[in-house]
Amino acid sequence: MGHVDNGSDGAARRRDAAVRAAVRQGIVTADRPVVGLLDVPGIRAAAAALHTAFAQVSAPGTDVLHAFAVKAAPLVPVLRLLAEEGLGAEVASPGELALARAAGVPPARTVLDSPAKTPAELREALALGVAVNADSREELVRLDGLLAGSGAGAASVPPLGLRVNPQVGGGSISALSTATPTSKFGVPLRDEGAREWLVRAYAERPWLTRIHAHVGSQGCPLELMAAGIRAVYELAEEINEHVGARRVRSVDIGGGLPVNFASDDVTPTHAAYARLLAEAVPGLFDGRYRLVTEFGRSLLAKSGMVLARVEYAKSAGGRRIAVTHAGAQVAVRTVFAPEAWPLRVAVYDAWGRPKDGAPESQDVAGPCCFAGDLIATGRPLPRLEAGDHVALLDTGAYYFSNHFAYNTLPRPGVYGYAEHQRTEGATETPSVDVRFVPVRPPQSLDELVAESGGAHAVGLTALR
Repeated sequence: MGHVDNGSDGAARRRDAAVRAAVRQGIVTADRPVVGLLDVPGIRAAAAALHTAFAQVSAPGTDVLHAFAVKAAPLVPVLRLLAEEGLGAEVASPGELALARAAGVPPARTVLDSPAKTPAELREALALGVAVNADSREELVRLDGLLAGSGAGAASVPPLGLRVNPQVGGGSISALSTATPTSKFGVPLRDEGAREWLVRAYAERPWLTRIHAHVGSQGCPLELMAAGIRAVYELAEEINEHVGARRVRSVDIGGGLPVNFASDDVTPTHAAYARLLAEAVPGLFDGRYRLVTEFGRSLLAKSGMVLARVEYAKSAGGRRIAVTHAGAQVAVRTVFAPEAWPLRVAVYDAWGRPKDGAPESQDVAGPCCFAGDLIATGRPLPRLEAGDHVALLDTGAYYFSNHFAYNTLPRPGVYGYAEHQRTEGATETPSVDVRFVPVRPPQSLDELVAESGGAHAVGLTALR
């Protein structure tokens, strides 16, 4: 692939071109009034930048696996694209593992994380050769039993590790802070006797060769994340010194890089985070440890948008309200926690052209039948009219996976797009067009009925 302008200007230009093309080509219509759009060159550029960021701070030959957090975009074509760009997959359920396998992600490049793994999930991972990070002492005991029953030696099992909670504190969004003193995730490092237990657990199990930490996600400052990684790295060093050998051979540092939702600028970057980690934990990058990352939102958010038609424009109490087809069903976090998850709204006219005009204070509402279904409140935007379009920006991660089925609204179709050159007429003058490919088809009404028990319509009537 040639050079892609993935700066803020290049991404915005591609976005505007994609909206025009989506209207012109019938990707979004009066009958299909909401869609998800993914900037494929932008995704490729983000993946390349991630590889470069860690390569620049690592000793030559350091083994680094970037495992994409599937929960951020559980779409098989996206996982396949990222695999083509050299990424693996971090999965947290049997469903996510099935998606990764369907996308062709090799088991050796897959990591299973979850606080509630069943025996069947663990057996499947062990049989496939998928790495597992145990989340608790109890899960480690479960692994003991499964491995003893299989008769497998340390050399024949996939990388197995423990998730450690460094208990360094939380960020501004408590629900996404995973290294608090009472977090549900991992083995708490600072609880009484926990450090000694962790050292002993590794010393007693030759197959326990990985250690994992994930400090948090959106809302966590980079310095807090680095402090958590440093604490777990120091534990790995202590374990290896106690054992007298390199028992811990790989360190999984999780993901969680925050995303800037205020503008098109990509900040912080993976490069900035990698440099900070290299300063805070230099030994992590000297080649002795295999590194694993689990970034999700920071890879895809900037490369996606939700595009929706304005169905009606009205006024109430002196305020303009644009009623659109993008609300809680596609932006559940923004609707229910707007202060933590604000979204930018770009305005386009009926033909998909950026709309100018003096900004007016307006609400952007969704289609769900409750008063709080608002994407934006009192937002200064060019005046919206019926037939216009709104684009919810920075929604390439999570907004296509956190669908809210209220009012039985169907999941929208998702399409990837890229520009391509074509020639016109005898002069063969090159021009740029936008090509779309389906990622996930829009959910049909028949599928909604089936999902809602349509095949069992008379089942309850048989009971007395």
